[in-house]
Amino acid sequence: MNAAQLRRVHAESFAHYRQGLIDLLFDAVGHGASVGFMADLDEEQARAYVNSVQASVTDGSLLLWVVVQDERVLASVQLALCQKPNGLNRAEVQKLQVRHDARRRGLGQQLMHAVEQAARQHKRGLLYLDTEAGSDAEAFYSAQGYTRVGELPNYCQSPDGTYSPTAIYFKTLGQPV
Repeated sequence: MNAAQLRRVHAESFAHYRQGLIDLLFDAVGHGASVGFMADLDEEQARAYVNSVQASVTDGSLLLWVVVQDERVLASVQLALCQKPNGLNRAEVQKLQVRHDARRRGLGQQLMHAVEQAARQHKRGLLYLDTEAGSDAEAFYSAQGYTRVGELPNYCQSPDGTYSPTAIYFKTLGQPV
């Protein structure tokens, strides 16, 4: 078995990772992650979502990374670059997902490092994200240096339909150049 590799996904390479991203989404939802989909996620919904990700990667508004091992997608993260003229200093970290059987191996940390490095390269000095309040992800983001600013009640549903609050986090990377 080869070592896990971090890769940036570009428009030209997206097709290679398409099925792996779909499989990762099914794994996340199947294990209760609140990533925008319900337990009845089907192939058509997953493909439509991945197509929208591809469109955003292609137009440059979204950066995407995967961690693969033996060409199996184990984890991914997205960085949405704000396109508004008054928000070119910020970006949103989205959909950090790690397969349930690949957790606790440092993959999330590796992805967050890549996100922050790319944010700096794109002159984004403020990163923000949201995650389900009370989830294990909160401790992870705190350990990565993100600051919790509060939460919104009943913001999202878990795949089983349970509403829960979301916690909002940010991290400053310094002034954009």
